[in-house]
Amino acid sequence: MSMRFKRLLPIPKEIREEMPLSAEMSERKVSFDEQVAAVLTGADPRLLLICGPCSADREDSVLEYVTRLAALADRVRDRLLIIPRVYTNKPRTKGTGYKGLLHNPDPEAAPNLLEGVKAIRRMHLRVVEETGMFTADEMLYPTNYQYLIDLLGYIAVGARSVENQEHRLVASGVPMPVGMKNPTGGSTDVMLNSIYAAQQPQTFIFRNWEVSTTGNPLAHAVLRGYIGMDGLNYPNYHYEYLERLAASYTEADFANPAAIIDCNHDNSGKRPLEQIRIMKEVLDSMRRSEPIRRLVRGFMVESYLEDGNQPLDGGVFGKSITDACLGWDKTERLVLEIADRI
Repeated sequence: MSMRFKRLLPIPKEIREEMPLSAEMSERKVSFDEQVAAVLTGADPRLLLICGPCSADREDSVLEYVTRLAALADRVRDRLLIIPRVYTNKPRTKGTGYKGLLHNPDPEAAPNLLEGVKAIRRMHLRVVEETGMFTADEMLYPTNYQYLIDLLGYIAVGARSVENQEHRLVASGVPMPVGMKNPTGGSTDVMLNSIYAAQQPQTFIFRNWEVSTTGNPLAHAVLRGYIGMDGLNYPNYHYEYLERLAASYTEADFANPAAIIDCNHDNSGKRPLEQIRIMKEVLDSMRRSEPIRRLVRGFMVESYLEDGNQPLDGGVFGKSITDACLGWDKTERLVLEIADRI
């Protein structure tokens, strides 16, 4: 039982200086952040759609996917604000297996975190510069978001991390919206407590500094379903749940109550085709209930070039090596249909 210090990694500032964002895209980022904030606060009637692979495993296939997504986003820009999901950190329930591009730049090779911090910056940067779309990623490690701080339009705190104090405190100081997922056990109170903590000013230790934050008024809920005591998947996107959450949110002292519906994971039982039905059901609930309409500000969808998933060594271009995803053709049809329904 021991910990071996293998090598000192470059700090985020060094990686950002090695691979800088262009001045043009830095300027565009300000406008984009304002648009996302307006959607989450309800000032903009559009909905967010955070859409992309379960894990961003290959630079070439991710770029091909986001290039297509950028063209699609332009077609529906008056109804949907789309953020590509470029998830380079993967939480593992049992702590083993493929942990994402950060750990495994080559999915079939041993972990290499030095190359990993470079690989995640390079992938996100190429997506932004070559497609014009700012990205979303998961805050698996609270200190690592700074490698990507100028590129991210959205951060999610996952179901396994949302109860962790460091994630909550760091979320209070990041300069972009943070979606706090319900925990794997499904507790609404735990999720709301995490949002409250992220919205408050905080003081804590970060990268060996004493830091203070102003609080993040754009911290909000992400509903991803949960696993019951019987080990089965249970959804939390149905009308009755959304109605209760809207009431809980408004009764408490929260800034900008908002929820994003994660259409995969335990909401779909990891059956990606169910994402289509789930989105349609939630939109129907929004039409029937004004409190639900005000609460739900968007969706998350797991989607890639090809339907389904494959083993690490499967070799199919654009097919997920983690959770199964919707393929591109189904994604395109879904986005166009949802835009027509809004």
